[in-house]
Amino acid sequence: MSENASDTITRAALEWPGVHGTHGSRGEWSLRVGRREIGHLHGDRVAHIGFPRSIGQRLRAEGRIEPHPVFPDNPGWGARPLRDDADVADVIALLRMNYDRATATKD
Repeated sequence: MSENASDTITRAALEWPGVHGTHGSRGEWSLRVGRREIGHLHGDRVAHIGFPRSIGQRLRAEGRIEPHPVFPDNPGWGARPLRDDADVADVIALLRMNYDRATATKD
């Protein structure tokens, strides 16, 4: 990876309108839209992202996320290790999915 994973992910997410980052109570770096978290990072090791159950189940089946270590039986919560540039790119895409859901307007 050319720069560290968390900086690359944070830089990409902060380009989206309304996204801000903040430190969480467990040492994580939380990316948020308003008060809603779209995902958080534990350094350059892993991203944790919550989805609706149906989306989380699909993403697990596709191999894009693994079970969250604290909530392994909840299919909506997922973890994505950050091993290489492909993982970083997919975490950005997964965060964008949550961003798009969080900012979708209701007609």
